[in-house]
Amino acid sequence: MHRQETVDCLKKFNARRKLKGAILTTMLATRNFSAAKSLLKKPDGVKESTESSNTTIEDEDVKARKQEIIKVTEQLIEAINNGDFEAYTKICDPGLTAFEPEALGNLVEGMDFHRFYFENALSKSNKPIHTIILNPHVHLVGDDAACIAYIRLTQYMDGSGMPKTMQSEETRVWHRRDGKWQNVHFHRSGSPTVPIKPSCIPNGKENFSGSTSLWQNI
Repeated sequence: MHRQETVDCLKKFNARRKLKGAILTTMLATRNFSAAKSLLKKPDGVKESTESSNTTIEDEDVKARKQEIIKVTEQLIEAINNGDFEAYTKICDPGLTAFEPEALGNLVEGMDFHRFYFENALSKSNKPIHTIILNPHVHLVGDDAACIAYIRLTQYMDGSGMPKTMQSEETRVWHRRDGKWQNVHFHRSGSPTVPIKPSCIPNGKENFSGSTSLWQNI
């Protein structure tokens, strides 16, 4: 009788020992798994940090490229303000297309149409003028193309000596070739660009003895 009780006690003891061993093994495995999972998360953290840095670099690059488009647009308008046809042609594509009030709703192509105004109005006007670019918006289309839209204000003195302001809305398409941006198309609506007497040259372009400035809403 006592022998049987002893055997039963030993069986229960062994069962409890096996159960305890199984529990300890499970706890150890779970702990190791958690530690391994924690280790795996570290590279993810590094990756997230790297991605965040890359995003910041990309944002700065986009801002720089947009500023580049604004700057080259200012240079083009400055060439117009100075009546400098040679500088204008260097910034524009030879096949430049355009819609503008002077073309009376027609699409003009090439530089001859613009040359007429440079030679007969722009270079001969010496009235003070100030051109302002308002709130330009730049859309980047890939690495070598961009579009800019803005409002252009032209301040000038009329024939009676009174200050006047004209407004036009402009959109310009730029294409980079051989590392240089060129204006390939523009669309301008509103007032003609050059504030001169209608009796002198109808629909003339802007005065080119002036300056250009930028007003940008942030």
